[in-house]
Amino acid sequence: MAEPLTVYVSIGNSDDKLTQTRWSDFHARFLALLREHANAVWGAWLSNPADPWQNACACVEIGPDSVTALTRELARLAAEFDQDSIAWAEAPATRFLRPREPG
Repeated sequence: MAEPLTVYVSIGNSDDKLTQTRWSDFHARFLALLREHANAVWGAWLSNPADPWQNACACVEIGPDSVTALTRELARLAAEFDQDSIAWAEAPATRFLRPREPG
């Protein structure tokens, strides 16, 4: 069985295409898709609400067999909300730093 992937997925509204209500709906649907397909959601973050742009990022663990379905659904979500893209960044290896890491 293939190892799960750690993926960072990001959405944004820096171009102000979405009203606050649409951004909220987009963000909620984005998180729901991630939760539906991921083995685990390690974290979900939002940009500072006082900044002039809106962005959200989540880190998920996903099985290789779920990648195609999730990326397809995210692409559909991007189209539905008139977005140019959704960023998908795979972490090739996660390194855990221990308190007494040598060197």
